[in-house]
Amino acid sequence: MEDQIMDTAVLDAPVAPPPVKPVKPVQPPTAQRRHHLPALTGLRFFLAVWVILHHLTGKGMMLEPFVQTFPPAIGHLIRGGYLAVGTFFVLSGFVLARSYGQKPWNRGRLVRYGIARMARVYPGYLLSLLIVSPWIYHYLFEAPADPSHKAAIMADYGFVLQGWTGSLGVGWNTPAWSLSCELFFYLCFPVLLMWFGRRTPIRLGIAAGIAVMLPVVLSQFHVPWSWKPLHHTADFLAGIVASHVYDMLVESNWSFVRRIGLWTYGFAGSVGALIVAFQGSVKGVLDLNSALRPVNFLVLIGLAIGGGLPARFLSTRPIKYLGQASYSMYILHVPLLWWYTRYLWHTTTIASQTAAAALYIAGVIVVSALAFQFVEEPANRYIREWGTARKS
Repeated sequence: MEDQIMDTAVLDAPVAPPPVKPVKPVQPPTAQRRHHLPALTGLRFFLAVWVILHHLTGKGMMLEPFVQTFPPAIGHLIRGGYLAVGTFFVLSGFVLARSYGQKPWNRGRLVRYGIARMARVYPGYLLSLLIVSPWIYHYLFEAPADPSHKAAIMADYGFVLQGWTGSLGVGWNTPAWSLSCELFFYLCFPVLLMWFGRRTPIRLGIAAGIAVMLPVVLSQFHVPWSWKPLHHTADFLAGIVASHVYDMLVESNWSFVRRIGLWTYGFAGSVGALIVAFQGSVKGVLDLNSALRPVNFLVLIGLAIGGGLPARFLSTRPIKYLGQASYSMYILHVPLLWWYTRYLWHTTTIASQTAAAALYIAGVIVVSALAFQFVEEPANRYIREWGTARKS
């Protein structure tokens, strides 16, 4: 009987459901990709090409006859590559805020940050000086110039002061002035980030207001235009604000945000192209860099969110790799142009000059990719490892 009761109890007992493994909540796609934004890396490649096109136009340059065959608006777009530098500065603030804005600062992190920033700038820059070293040697030891002027130029190039002193009469590597700005931004960044430590809409609004008003204040106080790092600080600050705004967007409502990426960068990019193409209607009100600052702000946020064919194209592996090599393209193209125009470019017709320009751009891309692979990246890695070992 006892056995029968036990059997009946077993039969009548509710069957326990099989154990279910706990399911982890699925994060929004943007949250997973928040620190991996390949479209912004790919964008750097096309910005660098735009700068190169700017340096191939102008009086006596190989691409100028070809550009003159286009309507003025198209010519403004091609010649306006110098405006890409402002986009680079906004992008620099955006990327640094993404890389260093998530953890508290301490002495060790500050040292690693400083070493990493030097490793980012100097290997490619020193390679650019090596490329033009024959002209540097000729100027220092053979040219009949004032010794004090020679010393000033060497201090300029040795300590990357071109952004503070303006042109001193040599053009060995004219884009290097922007490195003065970057180094200044690197010094300011930890302080700015500590102020942003407690991210609030009020603080973001104040920072955005400073980014808007700073150029106006500098102009009112007649700060020299040769002090370019001060005048471009607004771009860098706008990039930091853009990074925080992007974070707030993706944390608030992913289902809404993920649909606005294409519209954001598409609309802003179109407005920016119109500003550059028809710049005559803007110059009477704003300088072009200030007019394009909100455009850059929205383009970066839109591309970070992603969506659409342009963002997917910028995120492809070849374009992303070329974007990683964009610093080498930017800092090496003028030194390479010294050699190209003196020893390889001897053409006269528009077609031949255009072909020579295309060959030069292709050569710069190839040389820069090699420099990135075999000079910039290994040197960057070595300096970081050396700095870590010394710190230990």
